[in-house]
Amino acid sequence: MVGAKAGPSPSTSLGLAQQRSRSSSVLVKSPFCQVCCCGPAPCASCCHSRWPFLTASTCSRLFYIFLHVGASAICCLLLSRTVVERVWGKTHRIQMPSGLCAHLFGLSDCPVLSGSGAVYRVCAGTATFHLLQAVLLVHLHSPTSPRAQLHNSFWLLKLLFLVGLCALAFCIPDEHLFPAWHYIGICGGFAFILLQLVLITAFAHSWNKNWQTGAAQDCSWFLAVMLATLGFYSMAGVGAMLLFHYYTHPAGCLLNKMLLSLHLCFCGLISFLSITPCIRLKQPRSGLLQASVISCYIMYLTFSALSSRPPERLILQGQNHTLCLPGLSKMEPQTPDTSLAMLSAGVMYACVLFACNEASYLAEVFGPLWIVKIYSYEFQKPSLCFCCPERVEADEGQRGGAARPADQETPPAPPVQVQHLSYSYSAFHFVFFLASLYVMVTLTNWFSYEGAELEKTFTKGSWATFWVKVASCWACVLLYLGLLLAPLCWSPTQKPQPLIFRRRRRHRHCIVSPDNKYPPV
Repeated sequence: MVGAKAGPSPSTSLGLAQQRSRSSSVLVKSPFCQVCCCGPAPCASCCHSRWPFLTASTCSRLFYIFLHVGASAICCLLLSRTVVERVWGKTHRIQMPSGLCAHLFGLSDCPVLSGSGAVYRVCAGTATFHLLQAVLLVHLHSPTSPRAQLHNSFWLLKLLFLVGLCALAFCIPDEHLFPAWHYIGICGGFAFILLQLVLITAFAHSWNKNWQTGAAQDCSWFLAVMLATLGFYSMAGVGAMLLFHYYTHPAGCLLNKMLLSLHLCFCGLISFLSITPCIRLKQPRSGLLQASVISCYIMYLTFSALSSRPPERLILQGQNHTLCLPGLSKMEPQTPDTSLAMLSAGVMYACVLFACNEASYLAEVFGPLWIVKIYSYEFQKPSLCFCCPERVEADEGQRGGAARPADQETPPAPPVQVQHLSYSYSAFHFVFFLASLYVMVTLTNWFSYEGAELEKTFTKGSWATFWVKVASCWACVLLYLGLLLAPLCWSPTQKPQPLIFRRRRRHRHCIVSPDNKYPPV
């Protein structure tokens, strides 16, 4: 037909398809350094060919976790006396060469490249690295923003920058580094402990609220609540008996006996208060499930504290005995048992990584005041994924927008899908900043950092570490009691207005109101 354009031939279409497939394969199989190390392309372009479900933010989160784990491992190696002796052949510590030190700094007393000073300098570099990114990513809410590339891209440059910060920290003399950075590390470590306590109490409250919502509707959820409660109380009881068996002795260990008895009384107190009528009147879903979770966590903190205390030495029948630690209740000399201390350290570091990821997620969902809002979040229906509430957005009626007339023929425009971050980048880096300080002071025995060694940390313990963990256990009890007793101080007339929220996914509506009460279980 005249004037009609001829369509592309099959051979031409096949050639174009092959050319597109070749170009896409070249894009996916491009070298790592060209795609996401030096350039602005995110890491998902490297991971998508092998793991299609990984997004750019997830890949970035994994890489930052690997960086933190690697920095912590380097700190442990530099703090270990055994590694220093076997690798460098030095008995006590490694110092920078005097010629290089005099050329760079003009000092005769060179910085030490091992021990607590090295741990302080490496952690100073990692903490500064995360703090700078936390400041640069404040008020970032869209993954398409140019600032998001700072979090998801330029990995080789960021790695070089991190190494440069750690190297720069080694150039600071000890008399200028230790006094100020020690107090900064103590404050950051305590702040991270409080953050962990908030997360564990929020975890217990969310679990209890979610499953109590289902227990009021279905007997299967009621059975799940009962089994979970019995399971946590059983673990707490078995843990208490093991602690009494291995960390006490009839001839001594009076401090251990007093602490275990006191903490068992704490578990009984919070369990009793959780089901009292005055508490249930203000919090109808308060129950034993959340108290059992907190009781189990109290026993873990007690175990962590008792495994961190120095052993107690006592002379019995003319023989020198070492008491209050498992594997050290016989005559000396003998090799200390480090398995329980290593287990406690492993659980501690797993809690550190959980806190870093969970806090960044909650900060993106609830905003800067997530520490307060997480306790008032109401679940519409139960689910197994109760620790990650979905993002909630205000309904259009609450936004003050004008309603469309019913007789208007023009159909409403489809809502614009706004892309949100899966977690807060700024909060993620700030929590990692606190985690770096927490790891630093934990490895160097908190207040007694002089002469700290990795072997002594896991075998001989430290009174400073012991009392810090005991204080964190008491702070957990006080925080939980405050959450139970605080609603009793509210006036009945001071009820907040109902808030209507809508879930972002599948157009499901969720009404969150203080009047939505379920019968107690």
